[in-house]
Amino acid sequence: MALELKQSIKMSQRLIMTPQLQQAIKLLQLSRLELCQTINQEMEINPLLEEVSGDDVEEKLQEEEKKEESLKDNDPPLPEVTIKETIREDIDWEAYISEYNTAWASSSQESSEDRPSFENLISPKTNLYSHLMWQLQVTDLDEVQREVGRYIIGNIDPNGYLKTSIDNIIKFTHRSKKEVLKMLDIIQEFDPVGVGARDNRECLLIQLRFQGLGGSIAEKILINHMKQLERKRYNQIAKSLNVSIEEVLNAVSCIASLDPKPGRFYNDEETIYVIPDVYVYKVGDEFLIVLNEDGLPKLRISSFYKEALAMKDDISRDTREYIRDKLRSASWLIKSIHQRQRTIYKVSESILKFQKDFFEFGPSHLRPMILRDVSEDINMHESTVSRVMNNKYMYTPFGILVLKYFLNSTVQSVDGVDKIGSLSVKEMLKKIIREENKSKPFSDQEIARILERSNIDIARRTVAKYREMLRILPSNQRKNTYS
Repeated sequence: MALELKQSIKMSQRLIMTPQLQQAIKLLQLSRLELCQTINQEMEINPLLEEVSGDDVEEKLQEEEKKEESLKDNDPPLPEVTIKETIREDIDWEAYISEYNTAWASSSQESSEDRPSFENLISPKTNLYSHLMWQLQVTDLDEVQREVGRYIIGNIDPNGYLKTSIDNIIKFTHRSKKEVLKMLDIIQEFDPVGVGARDNRECLLIQLRFQGLGGSIAEKILINHMKQLERKRYNQIAKSLNVSIEEVLNAVSCIASLDPKPGRFYNDEETIYVIPDVYVYKVGDEFLIVLNEDGLPKLRISSFYKEALAMKDDISRDTREYIRDKLRSASWLIKSIHQRQRTIYKVSESILKFQKDFFEFGPSHLRPMILRDVSEDINMHESTVSRVMNNKYMYTPFGILVLKYFLNSTVQSVDGVDKIGSLSVKEMLKKIIREENKSKPFSDQEIARILERSNIDIARRTVAKYREMLRILPSNQRKNTYS
């Protein structure tokens, strides 16, 4: 059979992602902070984009006020109110004026060069490394000790623990073990107390000895009975130390007051606060959804370039094409932002529809809900709904929650009729453990039986899985006979 080349025409339909559609999808999945950054970047590269300033809003308000005043011109004028001013005779006005002028002159004579800069008025937050290095510099040490001290401080993590071995310090500083241990003891006396420890036990021992409790029962517990302390076997500790149970409990209370992470006070990481994208308020018997527009730049297309494009003979062809290209880009960006906000509103409205019991009564009344429920309700694809719910937050009567919080799987009921959300079961699990007798805590099997009486069919291993997800200890570690 001979091979030959042929040309043929074939028609087919394919879904092609246009640049405009790609931009709309990209904006849809951005968080609030990322959206603000993207808008600012577009404003830098596109001269046709302008931000609507507060002055423009004020001008509109002034125009509306002028219209209202023009409507009121036909009304009869109100009588003028006059106030008679009287000067008190018992005040030395000449002395008052001279003191006032002197104070004004002294403040005005101060030049801007003499005033401290704005940066000097704001104290930067000190991190643990800087705090320890400052103490090392003011301590009376020789250069060899400072060199070893700098290496030790450089290997202390933000929690205050030494994250390298003594052998490594000896290897890199070329000093003896005695010199290294001596310098480590000096650093362990620095503020905060417990810094430079190699493990949790050493950290707590340093703090105990700093409080003058060396040789106490608390120190003996940390040295010889750490495992029993973790498992709350206080009877064994009292029997081993030949002391009363009350003395052991007092020592345990003292240990519990110590800080296992002494360096976290000097954490210099800035706290990033979550700003909700949508607010849900209860007004009367109804819930109101409000999109958060604060902080988002309000864009418009520059009128200057619109007028320039309307002029046919004054600009070149290349300039006209450039303005048209940027005009299309600006229009698509504004349209995509509006579409993003409308989609977030639709998804929030659907969540409120499915989870109305949550907004009324709290997390224990969360219903099972998946992405398909929302997508079918608002006639959008599941991938679109997933992008909308990613990194978006909602203000509710029970706190600020990520939108994906409302998605939870179904837990079967005993009678097989009702559907219960997994988050509701977790809330019930927390409530059961919070109200249990601490001296006789419930086992996972007992919790499963309690939930079964509440019409929730759940296995013991599922209770254990939920308990671990909630970071709740098992019953043998929750037990506290002496509470």
